[in-house]
Amino acid sequence: MSHSLVSLISWAAVSAGTASVWAQFRRISVQGIEGVSLSTWLMFTLIGGFWISYGALSAHSPAVIMGSLLALPLQLSIIFRLKPWRHTRISGQATVLFLVTCAVPGVVGGWAWCVYGCGLAMTLLRIPQFMELLRTRDADGVSSASWFIGSLTALLWIVYYANVHLGAPLIATACSGSASLLIGTMAVWRHRQGREELIRREVFAN
Repeated sequence: MSHSLVSLISWAAVSAGTASVWAQFRRISVQGIEGVSLSTWLMFTLIGGFWISYGALSAHSPAVIMGSLLALPLQLSIIFRLKPWRHTRISGQATVLFLVTCAVPGVVGGWAWCVYGCGLAMTLLRIPQFMELLRTRDADGVSSASWFIGSLTALLWIVYYANVHLGAPLIATACSGSASLLIGTMAVWRHRQGREELIRREVFAN
């Protein structure tokens, strides 16, 4: 694959990733925070900081840097709406998980270990959102579109990493992308349940 095409794919991934976060930000702004996991979004933000560092110091890739940097203000805004200062236990657990899965492996084994740990964290951090969707029937605050865009973004990054021979990020992104696809599918199911419930209520009301 030509260098120009690979570069184009990487910037398409940046655009898609930013659009995914923007879609979730807009949905939360309109629909509220019901069904949105604080620990998931806090981990997203911490891991985004890692990718910025990795892109600058190891991969030397402007696309990798911008892929997280552009989304950072939106992520911080979402976290602010979730009021982490009122949920110190959840915030602390998310921070510890980031340190254990990302920071410590990096200290022990260098950037590659850090990336693998980050891939594990990116997969694990999606579990709270998945569990939240299992727990509650009201998922108005969860954008299925953003999670599907996230899956597409992961696919674009996988193609990019494969062509620039970055194996660790490829594996990490494949794992997290699969989890995003699962959450998007679950969100669609919950939204459909919500619409059916609303129709039933209207029928019985009449």
